[in-house]
Amino acid sequence: MIDLHSHLLPGVDDGARSVDQAAPVLAQMAASGITDVCLTPHLLASTLGQGIPASHDRAFEVLREQVGDSPRLHRGAEVMLDRPLESGVASERMATLAGSRYMLVEFPRLVAYGAVVQALQRVVDIGLVPILAHPERYACCTVGAVQRWRELGARMQVDATTVLSLHGRGNRARRLLDEGLADLLASDNHGDERMLTGAANLLVEQNGALQASILTDRNPEAILADEDLEPVPPFSIRTSWIERVRGLLERGDR
Repeated sequence: MIDLHSHLLPGVDDGARSVDQAAPVLAQMAASGITDVCLTPHLLASTLGQGIPASHDRAFEVLREQVGDSPRLHRGAEVMLDRPLESGVASERMATLAGSRYMLVEFPRLVAYGAVVQALQRVVDIGLVPILAHPERYACCTVGAVQRWRELGARMQVDATTVLSLHGRGNRARRLLDEGLADLLASDNHGDERMLTGAANLLVEQNGALQASILTDRNPEAILADEDLEPVPPFSIRTSWIERVRGLLERGDR
């Protein structure tokens, strides 16, 4: 499995504060079957013209020296689209996932639907493919809205732990899976216990091994290789199984 959304670059945002916090989380990911992790610290579109902060480069080198190749680490960012992206961001592949044409983007939680359309269109217009992080967080996230965002060329990254939630965001996340509108799952780990494996296990247990493979392996691998993504067949999760999977995860942590 491959996790393309994490805040484990130490000391640069609201994620892991130090290498001592990030390294054990990465070791746990590797032990659970994660082969590759993309480090995606928060950045603002309005500051990308100044380049990637030197502190990020230093933090990456220190972390990579500590972790080695298990899991393999890749560079990226989660870009808050607080203003239209400059075209140079695309030509230099600045802050994209592993230097690909794919960029992980986000918005404030109460962003309006029209603002999302305009911002995503700008990303596409300059030659990048926006991967919208955790669309289930946004109040304007409906099936119709996501269908429109995908028509523009955007793709959807659903948070794996949200799939296991029985409340509002979880319902929206599962609805995207129901409709075949999710393209990949990721942990959005902030140096904590959030993992990709719980949702993947849930899908496999419910005869969704194909969907789990595309969402957690094949599409993330395609992004790292800068290739096109596969469509994910619709899959309906039976929520009665969620507590069962949670129990299995808790027993496995002991």
